[in-house]
Amino acid sequence: MKIDKSFYAVFLSASIFILLFVSLPLITMLLNPGDVSAAIVDKEVIKSLEVSLKAAGMSTLFALIFGVPLAYIFARNDFKGKGLIESIIDIPMAIPHSVVGIMILSFFYGSTIGEFLTDAGLKIVDNFWGIVAVMLYVGIPFMINSARDGFEMVDEELEHVSRTLGASRFKTFFSISLPIIKNNLVSGSILTYARGLSEVGAILIVAYFPKTTPVLIMDRFNQFGLSSSKPISVVMIVVSILLFTIFRLVRHKKSKH
Repeated sequence: MKIDKSFYAVFLSASIFILLFVSLPLITMLLNPGDVSAAIVDKEVIKSLEVSLKAAGMSTLFALIFGVPLAYIFARNDFKGKGLIESIIDIPMAIPHSVVGIMILSFFYGSTIGEFLTDAGLKIVDNFWGIVAVMLYVGIPFMINSARDGFEMVDEELEHVSRTLGASRFKTFFSISLPIIKNNLVSGSILTYARGLSEVGAILIVAYFPKTTPVLIMDRFNQFGLSSSKPISVVMIVVSILLFTIFRLVRHKKSKH
């Protein structure tokens, strides 16, 4: 087979460009991190990391619990208005982050349901659960889309066989369907967690306190400039790389089984 050198030259050039575009700012930050030693012992930095990691984890857990059932419905059913509902689910990926914050505030303090939840004790302004709510809102599309893609690849005949052998729908779902799409669930969890961890715009509007690390970085930058915000950014980069390396290893290990 004749090798089309011009084809590979164009694609290789484009690949090198985008690789450099992504990696050079990262490398520059890591090679010139600033006073990281002061950042890692800064109590405010440590607290912000704790808030970020816990809130992202909680939002990912909620996304799994409430997003997977909807993903299964999308994969197994065609119904009137399905396209509209799928579009609504994808909206958080398309609108500005600040708009997400305004929408969440408007819901909790401008609607009957929101006011009922607020009166019942669900506070979101300057509250940990407000951060979780924002992270869940912006991250849920990734979980649902990833899980739906997985369920669509599951042979429905396997589920039918399980049912004919006497298994209930719940048992079939948890023993057949769910284990088959475990890689999709891991991928969805990684994307949901990453999206929550990186969120800043909506959190600034809904829950400035307790500060997440991205909010703290922006706060330090506005007050003291690049020299103060860069070391915290480097800490965040390193933590993110370590976390997602672990997640990828777990995913790779699961895929082998």
